[in-house]
Amino acid sequence: MAREAAWLSTVSGDSLPFLPASAGGPFEVIAPYWQGAQTRTQALAIYVLRAQTTALRVANQRIRLRYRMTLDVHWPIRATGPGASSIAAVEQRNLDDAVELLRQRIAGLLGDKSHGGRFHAAGEAKTLPGMTVDFPQAETTIRAAKEIRASVVYYCDDFEISN
Repeated sequence: MAREAAWLSTVSGDSLPFLPASAGGPFEVIAPYWQGAQTRTQALAIYVLRAQTTALRVANQRIRLRYRMTLDVHWPIRATGPGASSIAAVEQRNLDDAVELLRQRIAGLLGDKSHGGRFHAAGEAKTLPGMTVDFPQAETTIRAAKEIRASVVYYCDDFEISN
């Protein structure tokens, strides 16, 4: 989703960690939707995917859409050769550090969980987990695509609409 990718790409002085490499963050690509062949560029990347949409009836004629966001994180292993196993371990730690910065941005500003006014609330659905991160086994993803991956899942509630 473009709105969430814009929030993750924010480089204004909002006191949260900056994620784009152009602002000192770890990610070279932050894009809405899967980019097809472009994902094979060996770039440190986040692709913002909408995995599910639920229409919640919050009142008689009001509906609030809830999106299950899935951030598909790609972290390539760019160095190979002697000592590659230690490089893989270092890159796994680097991915952990980058995911922590991502978690802080998703958590948002103190008192404002709207992701800069883009949503009614993001990353804190009351009846659902705040954020879940799954890490596929590094040995599998490194062999398959020379990268480590993570899948970050959380929910965003959109503004209410009348129906």
